[in-house]
Amino acid sequence: MDKYRKILKDYWGYDDFRPMQHEIVSSVGSGHDTLGLLPTGGGKSITFQVPSLAQDGICIVVTPLIALMKDQVYNLKKQKIRALAIYSGLSRDEIDTALNNCIYGDYKFLYVSPERLNTELFRIRVQGMNVNLIAIDEAHCISQWGYDFRPAYLEIANLRDLLPNVPFLALTATATPKVVEDIMDKLQFKERNLFQKSFERKNLVYWVKHSDDKINDLTRICQRSAGTGVVYVRSRRRTREIAEHLQRNGISADYYHAGLNAQQRDTKQEEWKSDKTRIIVSTNAFGMGIDKPNVRFVVHIDLPDSLEAYFQEAGRGGRDEKKAYGILLYHKSDHTRLKQTFTNAFPEIKFVKKVYKSLGNYYGLPAGSGKGTTFDFILADFAKTYKFSMIQAYNSLKVLQTEGYIELTDSIHNPSKLKFLIHRDELYEFQVANVAFDRLIKLILRSYTGLFTDFVAIDELMLAKRIKSSTEMIYKYLQRLNNMKIIRYIPQKNNPVVFFREERLTVENLYISKKNYDFRKKMAENKLKAAIYYAETIQRCRSQILLQYFGEKGAPECGQCDYCIKKQKPPTPSLGEIETHIRSTLAKEPMLPGAFREYLSEHVNEHEEAYILKARELMENGVIVRNNEGKLCIKPHAS
Repeated sequence: MDKYRKILKDYWGYDDFRPMQHEIVSSVGSGHDTLGLLPTGGGKSITFQVPSLAQDGICIVVTPLIALMKDQVYNLKKQKIRALAIYSGLSRDEIDTALNNCIYGDYKFLYVSPERLNTELFRIRVQGMNVNLIAIDEAHCISQWGYDFRPAYLEIANLRDLLPNVPFLALTATATPKVVEDIMDKLQFKERNLFQKSFERKNLVYWVKHSDDKINDLTRICQRSAGTGVVYVRSRRRTREIAEHLQRNGISADYYHAGLNAQQRDTKQEEWKSDKTRIIVSTNAFGMGIDKPNVRFVVHIDLPDSLEAYFQEAGRGGRDEKKAYGILLYHKSDHTRLKQTFTNAFPEIKFVKKVYKSLGNYYGLPAGSGKGTTFDFILADFAKTYKFSMIQAYNSLKVLQTEGYIELTDSIHNPSKLKFLIHRDELYEFQVANVAFDRLIKLILRSYTGLFTDFVAIDELMLAKRIKSSTEMIYKYLQRLNNMKIIRYIPQKNNPVVFFREERLTVENLYISKKNYDFRKKMAENKLKAAIYYAETIQRCRSQILLQYFGEKGAPECGQCDYCIKKQKPPTPSLGEIETHIRSTLAKEPMLPGAFREYLSEHVNEHEEAYILKARELMENGVIVRNNEGKLCIKPHAS
């Protein structure tokens, strides 16, 4: 057994790697810059965690997904692997302590958001770290040809100057051939080195249903399908409405979106992961970092803006490599709605500048200040203050993010944290001299470890219960200890944040490249057209469409999507043929209504609805009647 397989077995319990994982691990372990293209559920995290554990030093993992950072850090800690994360929303003290721990502590993984890489604090401290690997997750974000371009990713290559001998591992689940080349170019790969697993998911059935009644079609899918499911919609309000509709129809369901508080999100997510809830109805906020293997179906009520997003979300089904379905419910009116969404996503540059000016005023930032600062951000309050529509304001902020001026996050749950600022001996003297604080300090020391070297997440409610006090009193005492500089106490926060990557500029000096703006708009339009083509075409295999989009030409038909199944079916019989079949069947053998339904389901299941409609018509016209036994039969001499 080689060292990589031994680590895989010891930490994760797997006997061997999935396809392409070992090749990527070996390449990185040999010091080569590497690009790994693995579909959703392909096990990307293993490819940097294993080779880093095989060496001395720490791995820096760059990712924009804060939920994924926190989830992976939590999972690594459960396996006794030391890991931490730095992202927007943390205080300077927390970041400072984390970076010190990476230099002097025995940490193996540092997860960091891309906008942090170019800060002076990070650039100074990273040079003191023993870095063995830089892993770049969601690497497609570095390319303007990608579907989620983030300019902060362009600064990752600057780490080459500070860490010249450290290999880069770039990872993504969704990249077209043009994006693949762009990733290696922008990250300054010494040589082209791509390991690509086919995007084909043979166990995942892609299905598009053109629907005039999406909610009832969804209900039937949930009733007829076994196992766990995810339902994606665009609107937060509709997540709740649809979940409640499913509940009224006896289906175990719940809803999820980024507007819920952290405790609600954690509870809903955990109940779904543990199969207490069968179906989760969510916006695209749900799923990042969620590796639930037994999802049997993923239904999209609304089509995403790109095939990259659709492929990634549908790909959350069937990670156990058993059969699963990715189903899109589509109505012709969706085409118009998608085009309106696209129009809203690109507000006029003049309006974007107005939003930028208002954002600076909102926080009272003078021109020339604010670089590197982070603020809590409530979109609804900002929009109300300046009388903007929330959609226009949000999309303008996204343009400013793409131009590299700000970073905007979704709601982040940062639990309360605490760190002692004085040594144990000094703390003991303080307790003796300040008896009122002694009981609480002793409780904190008994409840948590690592308080003298790191910020540790605490739970004020738990402390209050143990000390038989109120949370208000715990807050009060912690704040007093903070003011006395005995501890550094950071109360919990659940808000989105905005991070100023550059100092505030005057509107006259704010430059938004029309060329880049028009380029990104055209790219988004092309991606939208590809998504609409996938939804509307009825003359191509779904899997073939997806594979060709991602550069895999000449793939065979899957044989199991809606197009392939329809192609395999015998032609639909005419109404005359249906009537003849019904007459001959009931003439030979009268049947009770239930038995007749079972017969149709078994013998003409793909045309069952047409047969039932014709049978009802024949009953209304007196051709089909009931005999003395209540069975359906053909009325004698019926013509």
